[in-house]
Amino acid sequence: MPITKSAKKALKQSKTRRARNLNRINAYKNAVKQFKKFAAAGQLDKAKEMLPKVYQSLDKAAKSGVIKANKAARLKSHAILAIAKRA
Repeated sequence: MPITKSAKKALKQSKTRRARNLNRINAYKNAVKQFKKFAAAGQLDKAKEMLPKVYQSLDKAAKSGVIKANKAARLKSHAILAIAKRA
């Protein structure tokens, strides 16, 4: 356990940031997972509706440093390709 006042504050900040990062991770993973489910089932209209939400969650995760920008770009590319293959 932290002893000094600054170490206690650092621990508190770390816990807060961890919680925020986990929320962003879960948001983008759930959005991508739900999108893939719709795309695989052939529900293209629902998948197209989900696409902006997927993009938004990936951009937020990349902006905050939860994932790298190239990973976000790759996942967005795979998402649009999943729709194009089914259409």
